Amino acid sequence: MPKMKTSRAAAKRFKITGTGKLKRNKAYKRHILTKKTTKKKRELRHAVMTDATNVKNMKKILPYI
Repeated sequence: MPKMKTSRAAAKRFKITGTGKLKRNKAYKRHILTKKTTKKKRELRHAVMTDATNVKNMKKILPYI
């Protein structure tokens, strides 16, 4: 059986925590920032845990991470 390939796109976007949860950055922080409030932009800085509904699929494409 050959090794499974890690999705490089996902590997660059997700980090695994010490407890095995997946951490991701928030979207909507790249451009068109003038119409977004300062509060919204500040909230978008912080990383969050990936939703439980997506974790099963993400672990499948990140087998060795």
